[in-house]
Amino acid sequence: MRLATTASTPRTGVSPELLLNRELSWLAWNSRVLALAADTSLPLLERTRFCSIFSRNLDEFFMVRVAGLLDQIEAGVPVTSPDARRPQETLREARERVLQLSARQSKLWKKELSVALEEAGIIVGQVEDCTKAELEELDERFEHEVFPILTPLAVGPGQPFPYISGLSLSLGLFVRDPDSGEERFARVKVPELLPRFISIGERGLFLPLERVIRHFLGRLFPKMEILECCIFRVSRDADFELSDEADDLREAVESELRRRRFGDAVRVEITASASTRMLDRLKRGLAVSDDQVYLVQGLLDLESVSEFVGLDRPDLKEEPWFPFTHPRFANVTSPDEFFAEVAKGDVLVHQPYHAFGTSFEAFVNAAASDDDSLALKTTVYRTSGDSPLVPALIEAAEKGKQAVCLVELKARFDERRNIGWARELEQAGVHVVYGFPNLKIHAKTTLVVRREGGELRRYAHVGTGNYHAATARSYEDFGLFTADPDITADVADLFNFLTGFSRPTRFRKLLVAPFDLRERLVEKIRATATAAAAGDKARIRIKVNNLTDETIIDELYKASMKGVQVQILARSICTLRPGVEGLSDNIRVVSVLGRFLEHSRVFVFEAGDVASYYLGSADLMPRNLDYRIEAVVPIEDPRAQQELTRGLDTMVSSNVHAWELKADGEWQRIRAKKGERARETQTLLMRSVRARQPRRSSKRTA
Repeated sequence: MRLATTASTPRTGVSPELLLNRELSWLAWNSRVLALAADTSLPLLERTRFCSIFSRNLDEFFMVRVAGLLDQIEAGVPVTSPDARRPQETLREARERVLQLSARQSKLWKKELSVALEEAGIIVGQVEDCTKAELEELDERFEHEVFPILTPLAVGPGQPFPYISGLSLSLGLFVRDPDSGEERFARVKVPELLPRFISIGERGLFLPLERVIRHFLGRLFPKMEILECCIFRVSRDADFELSDEADDLREAVESELRRRRFGDAVRVEITASASTRMLDRLKRGLAVSDDQVYLVQGLLDLESVSEFVGLDRPDLKEEPWFPFTHPRFANVTSPDEFFAEVAKGDVLVHQPYHAFGTSFEAFVNAAASDDDSLALKTTVYRTSGDSPLVPALIEAAEKGKQAVCLVELKARFDERRNIGWARELEQAGVHVVYGFPNLKIHAKTTLVVRREGGELRRYAHVGTGNYHAATARSYEDFGLFTADPDITADVADLFNFLTGFSRPTRFRKLLVAPFDLRERLVEKIRATATAAAAGDKARIRIKVNNLTDETIIDELYKASMKGVQVQILARSICTLRPGVEGLSDNIRVVSVLGRFLEHSRVFVFEAGDVASYYLGSADLMPRNLDYRIEAVVPIEDPRAQQELTRGLDTMVSSNVHAWELKADGEWQRIRAKKGERARETQTLLMRSVRARQPRRSSKRTA
């Protein structure tokens, strides 16, 4: 395993009992996701989708967070958690909660979701449920579509225990030769490129692929006896660290990706019916301890039930949402008109309520095709096959423009894809820069330089979300288009720092990590606290995915004690403990979930008559403030400020799919009181955007 590292951020003196455990807070978030899977007010396939998301989240938790705890234990790190738990203690409690959550998910799937799906004509069944005609079809399908790609691997003399790839399903077997009496362990991998569920017949029957293979095991082991068969799945350490002295970052990342494929096993899921003998054999072969084994009742890998979400059953889904073009861009028909609109004043878009296609895509496509545009510079953290960035950059390069792309090769689980984009861009003549081994480039910034009236003018986009066309339809994010001279100059300076060799000076308006973001946020918190102490209006509103930074938490506690009203919207992790009398009783923490993933980061500071608004890419975590390039931009346009205020007001007043964090660390679901109107954040925002569309235009696009 890797050597464990600990954050170098100095401790602030916050008492451990005033901080919650990060890993357990993460599991509490995934519990909220599972609660949506159990929510009967949601359409059935939406519930199924949340069931799938829960499993996907849990896989990543083990591959990254649990793997990190195991590294700390191996390295002998005594305490790394802010709440003073030893890694062993955190791991022990995390295991207990995972077991409880997984059992709840298995029961939910077996007793509720699969039953409701069957009533709706989607039957997840057993081979034994098949009619004669269905068995004949299954036999033919197996023979021609499955059997040819199966490879049984037996363990014996000269045949060591096989390598088990991470997250793949496998059948573990004890096979006996009836003539000699010899017994061997064998493994059959369930093919990953085939659908997990095979559709058979005309009545909506779907059979799990592993159960189909189990039914036909006799064809893989002819003339042998199958003594036992179980299903198992391995999660492996998927995180990695690069040397600060790596000369070729792309080569170093590719090397680590190869190593990650063979990372240590951190979890083994096994069907609960497995015998003690089978468990012992798998533990020896995979080199895991008892605490790393998780027995599962029913189907393993429920992430795969996402296949049902893709079925053409609109009656079982939410009504589809089609984003609207932002009113400022509704009548734009050319690059000149697009840039002229931004030049009039800042434009704030809110995805997925506003369309990505007629905002950011239009921006980069205009820069690529516009003869007056001379340069296009952007960052790629995560992108997609239908992203406008790659073709726009290639077109810009082919036209002789300065085309620059900062590709973050270390974006977890997207490393290989980003390497592919980088190669494609380099071959087309785009200047590709990979950043730094010890700093991830997480900022979402794009810069366009145009010639206008004999002068050069810059335009910039700074956002909270990745430039990813697919997630722009399902992630909630803000993006600012601006021609403000100071902001665009800051963005230009940031690109020059990232591509060149310099030490950045203080930025004019942009807040940039790891240089001054923490310092500037602390200044804003303290200014708000000073206003409260003087008896003036004082309020802080923060919307992030995660809040774990002890310095920021300490400052928020101090602000609360001086009377500042603090509202925190934390989607996932929050280690701040609200509602503690005399310390944080002025702090309220709310988590909102829904059909869209709440992803934006927004910061609002109200001190007397002065209100400061910011948005950007940074969560309030040590990794974001100290070990990443992050960009946070001020929002100065009054209309944009009103838009942010409206969104925050809607979220903090939500009483549907919302939870509030209590002083004891538990999340309490917020429900509408008797006679109170239901307020679901995302539905209200969809209605609001629809109502504000100009009557003369109905332009909509995903």
